[in-house]
Amino acid sequence: MTKIAAPTDDVLQEAAALIKAGDVVAFPTETVYGLGADATNAHAVAKIFAAKGRPSFNPLISHGSNVAQLEGEGIFDSRALALADQFWPGPLTMILPKHPRARICDLTRAGLETVALRVPDHAVALKLIETCGVPLAAPSANRSGTLSPTSPHHVAASLGDAVPPVPLILAGGSCAVGLESTVIDLSGQEAVILRAGAITADDI
Repeated sequence: MTKIAAPTDDVLQEAAALIKAGDVVAFPTETVYGLGADATNAHAVAKIFAAKGRPSFNPLISHGSNVAQLEGEGIFDSRALALADQFWPGPLTMILPKHPRARICDLTRAGLETVALRVPDHAVALKLIETCGVPLAAPSANRSGTLSPTSPHHVAASLGDAVPPVPLILAGGSCAVGLESTVIDLSGQEAVILRAGAITADDI
């Protein structure tokens, strides 16, 4: 049975232990609730795809606690550094060329030579990522094709009977933004917005 628990220090340690052991944990961000796993562990990431019923050719966003943690995963050019300085932590995902020393696994990236990176603006998410010590692959915590969850009970309703099961949902209240992050592709010469979100093209 899925456990829903407030993110106390003890529960955050429990969540981090689950992730380090290769399991999945649902956690709040400012956008929507994410279903997180160690982005460097293909076995763990496979559980995300299975629980959501998501095709594995669809790459996942990896969440870091700060720019320094993600600079070894993607190649940040001047555009990326400027956007990170302006919008991170926040609801902006950047698609960057994969760094040669990247730890994020092929399954997270769906075998692509690019990586999708974000630093969420939520204290619980940041604390969890810091405690885990690795980027967390985390799409929205719901069955593929259904509405993205903005509360822990939405997660439970969508994934409560998922296989494999989601052992823990960190209950951080309702999401402040309630809309998925804006996705901008910086892997080529031209910057391209692939998904509209809270941060608009005009903002960028």
